[in-house]
Amino acid sequence: MQKITKAVFPVAGLGTRFLPATKASPKEMISIVDKPLIQYAVEEAIAAGIQEMIFITGRNKRAIEDHFDKAYEMEAELEARGKSETLEVLRSIVPKNISCIYIRQPEALGLGHAVLCARPVVGDQPFAVLLADDLIEGINPVMQQMTRLYEQQGCSILGVQNIKPEETIHYGIVKCEAKEKKLHSVTRIVEKPRPENAPSTLGVVGRYILTSKIFEHLEQTKSGAGGEIQLTDAIASLLQEEQVLAYEFTGTRYDCGTKLGYLMATIALGCKHPEVGKDFVDYLNARGYHEPSDH
Repeated sequence: MQKITKAVFPVAGLGTRFLPATKASPKEMISIVDKPLIQYAVEEAIAAGIQEMIFITGRNKRAIEDHFDKAYEMEAELEARGKSETLEVLRSIVPKNISCIYIRQPEALGLGHAVLCARPVVGDQPFAVLLADDLIEGINPVMQQMTRLYEQQGCSILGVQNIKPEETIHYGIVKCEAKEKKLHSVTRIVEKPRPENAPSTLGVVGRYILTSKIFEHLEQTKSGAGGEIQLTDAIASLLQEEQVLAYEFTGTRYDCGTKLGYLMATIALGCKHPEVGKDFVDYLNARGYHEPSDH
């Protein structure tokens, strides 16, 4: 069984929900306390044993490349000032065994097109896809959970969670047959159905493991609403050829593509931050707020 060694990060989106903050800065570089969203996603991939990070970028995304590049001047300055702890944090952003590859998506033609752009680097290997908007916190990183499942099952796996019925219009929704606890065999997938048409309330979130067969189906997928190529449509086609599983992961997801989800993540992770967490909790408690609990 091939191990998952490559991860694709589609980061070419405009981030219009966070304007004007994202006018000149990528939404993936918005920070939760002191770490940008994209770094949380990369760290999750690294924890899963993935070594090649493939970023599908667009214009105004240079800050992402700079973030994962070596900062010679800053490192020299920190070393000269004796700030060894901060220097080590800076150097640990990308461990030495990790490589970063950047591919330009010439047009914003949807998630499916962004994944297809990674084909020259991924080749015929299975790979992971992580959307930085979805920050998922857990004792065991979600992608680590999913790569272990792939090593057992050997097929595409979609990260899913139960959502409110009225939220189906924001997700790809799967219909499944139970396989084992938290793991289901997908029989159908529909992109953003109305609640009355949704086959279930299991929504696909920003974690995927896909076999290379998905590229053939993406190439054949016609553009839909807004001229975008939907990954969901390609997965629906893949279902006719291969088994696809849906996995109800263990962890707490924050939809940081929305302002509310971003604020919730900031509070939750701020309360656990090793440097400021205790003082932040005291601050919230003094004003009648309470430390958020895991759910």
